[in-house]
Amino acid sequence: MATHIAFLRGINVGGKNKLSMRSLVEIFVQTGCQDASTYIQSGNVIFRASQSIAAQVPKRVAQEIAKHFGYNTPVVMRTAGQLRAVFAKNPFLAVGVDPVGEDQLHVMFLADQPTQERVAMLDPHRSTPDEFMVQGSEIYLRLPNGAAKTKLTNTYIDSKLATVSTQRNWRTVGKLVQLTSG
Repeated sequence: MATHIAFLRGINVGGKNKLSMRSLVEIFVQTGCQDASTYIQSGNVIFRASQSIAAQVPKRVAQEIAKHFGYNTPVVMRTAGQLRAVFAKNPFLAVGVDPVGEDQLHVMFLADQPTQERVAMLDPHRSTPDEFMVQGSEIYLRLPNGAAKTKLTNTYIDSKLATVSTQRNWRTVGKLVQLTSG
């Protein structure tokens, strides 16, 4: 049994796409996951599961949410080891961007690794001064004016890369690494 992290896109505890974290944990347990827990109320679920169950989680959890709550919620997953690698390889930190005190660093987790042809379709000048770097199945973002003002949205990324993405700020990624490293 390995530790996994599921990143759900577009769920909230209030307003649009309302889903309590308790209900979300129950869905993961019903799917066969063990020790399911959430971190903050924005769709981050830590759980343990066998490889065969984990492989079914994105589809089954999305189906259960659609069935019981009536909306589509993409689910992107990483193992704890993969998440640690994402955290260790942030290219913006390598060039001296300071993550402390600023919420300018983010990661987009992709459901699939895009082809180089698809990556080439991303416009590096779409949302200046924002920057991005694609590495495997992640896009590292530096958003000096904040995530709310960028044009590097999930809709844009998904359409260009033909996949599904969900974004987390660097602080959340770091906390999830900490929670899954024990």
